Amino acid sequence: MRLEDELRELRARFDAALERAADPKHLDEVRVSFLGRSGEVTTVRRGIGKLPGDERPSAGKTINDVVASMEAALGEREGALQRARFETSLSESIDVTFPAPPSPLGSLHPIRIVTNDLCGYFERHGFAVVLGPEIEPDYYNFDALNIPADHPAREGFDSFYLTEHLLLRPHTSPMQIRTMEDYPPPVAVVVPGKCYRRDAVDARHSYMFHQIEGLLVAKDVHFGHLKGTLTGMCRKLFGPDQAVRFRPSYFPFTEPSAEVDTTCPRCRGAGGPCRMCSGSGWIELGGSGMVHPNVLQQMEYDPDIYSGWAFGFGIERLALVRYDIDDIRRLFENQPEFLAQFS
Repeated sequence: MRLEDELRELRARFDAALERAADPKHLDEVRVSFLGRSGEVTTVRRGIGKLPGDERPSAGKTINDVVASMEAALGEREGALQRARFETSLSESIDVTFPAPPSPLGSLHPIRIVTNDLCGYFERHGFAVVLGPEIEPDYYNFDALNIPADHPAREGFDSFYLTEHLLLRPHTSPMQIRTMEDYPPPVAVVVPGKCYRRDAVDARHSYMFHQIEGLLVAKDVHFGHLKGTLTGMCRKLFGPDQAVRFRPSYFPFTEPSAEVDTTCPRCRGAGGPCRMCSGSGWIELGGSGMVHPNVLQQMEYDPDIYSGWAFGFGIERLALVRYDIDDIRRLFENQPEFLAQFS
């Protein structure tokens, strides 16, 4: 029999045996049987001397080519068996029909949570939530709010001016004026939004912050309505036992004016060695008061018929108090591990 015919038959038997090998043990038996030291290929090599003379010179190369292809086939079969074992082990240890664990989701930022809660509280009390531009003429920021150009209170805002009369709003109060320009009384709105002032960034200040403004103008509105509304707001944010106090103050656009404090949520007003309130038992929230008659007249609201109140609170301050956060910078440093606790 010619060498090529003998090798062809050998390869056919090898392929059949390889196909029947269903595990590593049987695969190794095929390798030893055909390619081992006493295997069938070795027997063929020993017969080279008996071949016709014209076949002997190329016999070694021909046999080596067949051996290389057989070793490649063994490697492919071994890889297929390994993949099959892996898939079988997966099916045995993992239930592929079991629902996958939920993907991690983001969470609302504490500023957004507090804003939503505030807006929800006032909406339930009949207030509309309105938004306004962050760039305003100084008329809306100051002049219409009873703060003329030479008024010393104007310096306290330390604003970012873009042009001589255009600036980033230092408070959300311009929307008081815009609302009263567009609507006759009664009006009841709250205005959440960003504000800007030239403050150095530290644990309690930032050049950009959020504020919520409230305005109510109608007949027979008095300071007691303001006190009741803000007391309810504090109890919504901090708990049902909160107390609120109003300290006389001064703002050009309200008269009378008052700073608003609430009992410290940490020590519950007890004071003493409390880091949050520095021992006073109270936390300052912001300013409030009855809308100044000059502001009402400027908007052509008759102050003899209508009265109103307004307030402005920093939302960051409310968030720091509500969640016992010690540094305002944590609210905008974009730390996932910090924000994840509010999910």
